[in-house]
Amino acid sequence: ELLLNHSPNPSLFFSSGFCTFGRIVFQLFSDVCPKTSKNFLCLCTGEKGTGKITGKKLCYKGSTFHRVVKNFMVQGGDFTEGNGRGGESIYGGYFEDENFTLKHDRAFLLSMANRGKDTNGSQFFILKSDWFHVVFGLVISGFEVIKKIEGLKTDSASRPYADVRVVDCGQLITKSANDGKLPLQLQIFFLKM
Repeated sequence: ELLLNHSPNPSLFFSSGFCTFGRIVFQLFSDVCPKTSKNFLCLCTGEKGTGKITGKKLCYKGSTFHRVVKNFMVQGGDFTEGNGRGGESIYGGYFEDENFTLKHDRAFLLSMANRGKDTNGSQFFILKSDWFHVVFGLVISGFEVIKKIEGLKTDSASRPYADVRVVDCGQLITKSANDGKLPLQLQIFFLKM
């Protein structure tokens, strides 16, 4: 059941597969990176409509993981071009690096992919090693799914031969057992075609 709502530090999950690839659950760090987290969240819900720059729907639905580098990262979020050259933030075009408070001090962090300083759009990556980009979330389950995606055969530009595509996305609210609050979960389904 998909419900729209907001929480200070939303959790989200991706389900991917040929028929079923599995699920990845993230925790967003909205308390540390509110602007970056809001961008990601709104691109998952599609609630911001059409982009000011590209004229495309501001939503990950239909986009692919376009870059896979084994033992390093998987990258997606280019919903305009599908090849790593496109994308747009909910703020119109790019937005500035929010901060570098959180470090890439562990594997499976969710970070913004960009073309350099202050060029954040819609692209993100799940990192398995140290790097210098804005960290705004963490994988909390589904590590095996990332390993499956990493295991896909790629061309010389690290593009997977098989698509891993977002076929649906949105927010799912679940009740936390420890405090009764309703943390936010984002549901994104991936289909390998």
